[in-house]
Amino acid sequence: TFFFGNQSLCLFSSLFLLLRCPKFIEQFCQMQVEDDDKVGLYSYKVQSTITSRLANTMIQAKMVNNARRPQPIMFDVQVPKGAFIDNFTMDINGITFTSHIREKSEARKMYAQAKAKGKAAGIVRSNALDMENFQTEVNVPPGMRIQFQLHYHEMIRRKLSSYEHVISVKPGRLAKHLEVKQTQGLRYVHVPNSLGDHFNGITTISKGEKKAHVSFKPTMDQQRKCPKCSSTAVDGNFVVQYDVNRETTGGELEIFNGYFIHFFAPENLDPLPKNILFVIDVSGSMWGLKMKQTIEAMKAILSELRAADQFSLIDFNHNVRCWRDNLVSATPAQVEDAKKYIQTIHPNGGTNINEALLRATFILNEAKSLGMLDPNSVSMIVLVSDGDPTVGELKLTTIQKNVKQSIKDEFSLFCLGIGFDVDYDFLQRIATDNRGMAQRIFGNQETSLQMKNFYNQVSTPLLKKIQFNYPQESVSDVTQSSFHNYFGGSEIVVAGKVDTENLQHLESIVTATAANAELVMETLRDVEELDGFMKKDKYADPDFTRKLWAYLTVNQMMAERNAAPTAALKRNITKSILQMSLDHHIVTPFTAMLIENAEKDEIMLADQPKDPRKGWIPAWANVTAVPVSFMPDAGADLLLTLICFCVSVDNDPHFIIHLPKSQRNICFNINSEPGKILNLVSDPGTGVVVNGQLVGAKKAENKKLNTYFGKIGFYFQKKGLKVEISTEKITLKDGSYAITLSWADTGLLISVKKESNVTITVGEDMSFMVLLHRVWKKHPVNVDFLGIYIPPENQFSPAAHGLIGQFVSEPEVSIHHQTPGQAPEKPQAIMEVKGNKFTVTRGVQKDYRTDRVLGTDVLCWFVHNSGKGFIDGHYRDYLVPHLYSFMKKP
Repeated sequence: TFFFGNQSLCLFSSLFLLLRCPKFIEQFCQMQVEDDDKVGLYSYKVQSTITSRLANTMIQAKMVNNARRPQPIMFDVQVPKGAFIDNFTMDINGITFTSHIREKSEARKMYAQAKAKGKAAGIVRSNALDMENFQTEVNVPPGMRIQFQLHYHEMIRRKLSSYEHVISVKPGRLAKHLEVKQTQGLRYVHVPNSLGDHFNGITTISKGEKKAHVSFKPTMDQQRKCPKCSSTAVDGNFVVQYDVNRETTGGELEIFNGYFIHFFAPENLDPLPKNILFVIDVSGSMWGLKMKQTIEAMKAILSELRAADQFSLIDFNHNVRCWRDNLVSATPAQVEDAKKYIQTIHPNGGTNINEALLRATFILNEAKSLGMLDPNSVSMIVLVSDGDPTVGELKLTTIQKNVKQSIKDEFSLFCLGIGFDVDYDFLQRIATDNRGMAQRIFGNQETSLQMKNFYNQVSTPLLKKIQFNYPQESVSDVTQSSFHNYFGGSEIVVAGKVDTENLQHLESIVTATAANAELVMETLRDVEELDGFMKKDKYADPDFTRKLWAYLTVNQMMAERNAAPTAALKRNITKSILQMSLDHHIVTPFTAMLIENAEKDEIMLADQPKDPRKGWIPAWANVTAVPVSFMPDAGADLLLTLICFCVSVDNDPHFIIHLPKSQRNICFNINSEPGKILNLVSDPGTGVVVNGQLVGAKKAENKKLNTYFGKIGFYFQKKGLKVEISTEKITLKDGSYAITLSWADTGLLISVKKESNVTITVGEDMSFMVLLHRVWKKHPVNVDFLGIYIPPENQFSPAAHGLIGQFVSEPEVSIHHQTPGQAPEKPQAIMEVKGNKFTVTRGVQKDYRTDRVLGTDVLCWFVHNSGKGFIDGHYRDYLVPHLYSFMKKP
């Protein structure tokens, strides 16, 4: 409900989704189940009422078990992320289960006690894009009916000059009635065709001066995917977009039931000039569609810069590059040059977020100190990244501290996290810590559109240094009242408690800096102005002011907790959030919902969803390695360990030989043919063989076909054991007995973390590590491949040989006469070893054991021509016929 001046402007909306299936067509309302199971869905209803910006939504499903035997019936719905679930009830043939909010550990304890007695069931909550799944399953006797009912509420935020209310509609088979009512003041109502072309023309909108009605009522035939289909085409989101009329720049004050809400969204102001730095991740993980879509978005965003704006670009991987070392005006020529620069980006390498952000803040700080920034301008950094830092400073708390100290509350930092691999919590912390916000961008075909939409939200700063003032003696517990910026198309909302018993009017004074003036905006509202309307209207939520205040307060405290610099402060904020959650009956990360029957002997638990990036396995969980059961020699256990990391590398097989005595690293590559098998270790003394078979890239590049290890074989002759590791599977053979493991196995016989590496340990004297390197399946050139690492501590016999085994006995190496190379970072020198003298080049190879994404740089002297002169003989001498063959003695 809104009030402007002396005129009453009331906003109220309600949305209804309703399904009724008469008995004679009940067979057409069956949910999809296997075999002859029949679950009748005879009523499905979603009702959402919007009072001001607060949407209260109820989802109700009534089902019946039409089968002749008991069977599980599932209730599976989607709730918008950020919404607070406040109630869930079930009714099974007249037996009602009601919900209560408890502190999380207390709820889990009660649930565990019930579970131990076989009287408990779980409710699964998980993440799915911008929605959250709420799912439960109940075993229902034949012929019995069950009703599920879920309640949640959320605040509808204004973005891009409109409010958007989204309802997930995925119940199975349904006919719906959806209605939106606005009593006054609607600027427009729009229902996009979000459910697909199948329902073109079915939605109707009728709008009057003070009221709008939206109706979506497909018949049973219209719901079908095809004329004779029994499956529904109703599967998606129903979206209602609207905006309201505004008549004052000071905003709208709404006061009711001891709380006030202040909505502030001024318009018709000149934009402030902005100083904007785009910081773009161009590491290897951005390769492909992500980078293509990012470039497309950036070209469009650059085109929208205003003439008064200043900007620059920074792209980073393990290095940081600047398009310009300082801010430049957004002239057509500079914008075109920036677009050309963006198009030359080729993603590779690691992710140095710390250095990139510090470089950006340095440019802005320097521009300010030199007087290059308009005093009324707004400065901001927009970070685009898809992963965690892998180079430079890796500790997230240190990066957060460094950026905070560098920004000094002078600028805003906005973060776009692409995909689910990014640590979104970190991006949220670092953004909110620096007067900005974060948004997850889903890495798909719409990445470019999502990025442009986000930019549009912050592209038009209208005000800065906004301060909301209220009489201190009359208000308390006010939410955030000071804001760095206000962007066109958005809305600032402030809430608090107000002493309506001793106050007739509430006055607000808003001060702010606009493009051409310092503004002072006053609003005065009668504290009883809403009372009459709220008593008359049966749909308006009489508790909307309290719920909005609680919603804002809890979310504000969550942000403060994320940014808390000390553990003690974080604990205090946690206690406050917990108490608010219990007082207002909402599920937060620190509470859980218990659903019990009247006798309290049947119980269910609804908990917060886990982080989608971490899945259901907590970070502290470890899997213990156990001996493989078929080992013939109990005195020399063989253990396999799979440890997870997936990287993309496109080098030929490269060897790094560490010489402990001289503390030198010598590197060489082997350039051979796909299918050839190279001997790596051949030790007749210990009976150990290690061979690697090569696979080729999908096509040649620069007239050269890269090769990789696609399969590695181990033969432990004295144990009669063979191990074959490929990119698809791990096979162990013990005589006629064999066992095959996949890279996705999780600890059947061994310690496992998926998609990773295999470490084979024989007794206490020998171990080998094989790393799995995954590449994008649709990569035009590269293929999955393997790497192998053999520690120098392995106790091979003096007879050991092979491309690696020959260096068990370290040769004497002399490197001298170093001279500059063709590149400054690649000097050349003369190496003398084994009576041979040749030129080597200083370079860098990668060790992927400690850094799962980028690898650790290893400085080494590179031997050309497939190691000629450093290895014994020619590399062809190391080719063997089979994966378990010993190398022939020279």
